[in-house]
Amino acid sequence: MSCEAISELEARLGEATLEDVASRHRRERKELQAKLQAMKKNAPKNNKSKRKEFLEEMARLEGELEQRQKTELQDATAAVAAAPAASEPAAEKLPAVDSGNEEEDVVQPTQQRVSKAQKRRNKKEKEARERAQEIHQAMQDAAKVLSPKQIELQQITDKLQDRQLALHMILSDGDCLYNAIRHQLHQHALPEHSVQELRTETANYVRAHKDDLICYMTHPDTGDLLTDEQFEAYCQDIANTHAWGGHIELKALSSLLRVPIEVIQAEGPSTQLGQEEFGGAPLVVCYHRHIYQLGAHYNSTIPLEEE
Repeated sequence: MSCEAISELEARLGEATLEDVASRHRRERKELQAKLQAMKKNAPKNNKSKRKEFLEEMARLEGELEQRQKTELQDATAAVAAAPAASEPAAEKLPAVDSGNEEEDVVQPTQQRVSKAQKRRNKKEKEARERAQEIHQAMQDAAKVLSPKQIELQQITDKLQDRQLALHMILSDGDCLYNAIRHQLHQHALPEHSVQELRTETANYVRAHKDDLICYMTHPDTGDLLTDEQFEAYCQDIANTHAWGGHIELKALSSLLRVPIEVIQAEGPSTQLGQEEFGGAPLVVCYHRHIYQLGAHYNSTIPLEEE
């Protein structure tokens, strides 16, 4: 690889030391996270189609950034790895100089000046090769670093394998909890429900058990307990939007379906709901904090042999 090619690579990578690459990628992810949070906050709650468009756009932006950073890392690593190690230039061979020839004596200083220029070029090429090797090593080291998403996914996968289960991916569209439960109902040969049916029944259950549940329901911005008006708006969102579901909705689903639900997560023990009331084999879903930048996510499970 020539000095010019290496310089071009360095410029494209933004003077890419390991720290620089990692810092830039973190900055890009942080900026996207802020943008996604703003989009999530501004997404219309009462317009299903518009909210779905927002969620799809958020997922697209997240996927594009992840793919671009991955491709950039792979391309840069491959480019540096493919660069042949330039051999050390041979020392410039100067013609023999006859000290008795005045003309040759005149030429010699010019030849010495060229030799010094060549040495400078040689030094620059050597520094460029060392720089390329540094970038190559940095890229290899960066590729070995696991992201929180990868670590979490491995931890959940290990827990599932211990139980002869495997992960079944659910689309990230705001309905992931309800679609994960639908998939589990099918897996257990239980009566099936549409997402809308599950949402409507969940909202009705929460309304009917307001006194038991409202003490656990807080406003996401202020942390204060919901007012009566906010509680009703919350129920409306459950029934009529793609609002994400959490523990309240899981409790409602377990009770209205009369089936235990178990939630497996990367750290800590699994969360079990309805086990004492209903018994039997639980519906098993997985909770992910880091799989998507736009928020938490639920996936379903299948027997390991069906994977």
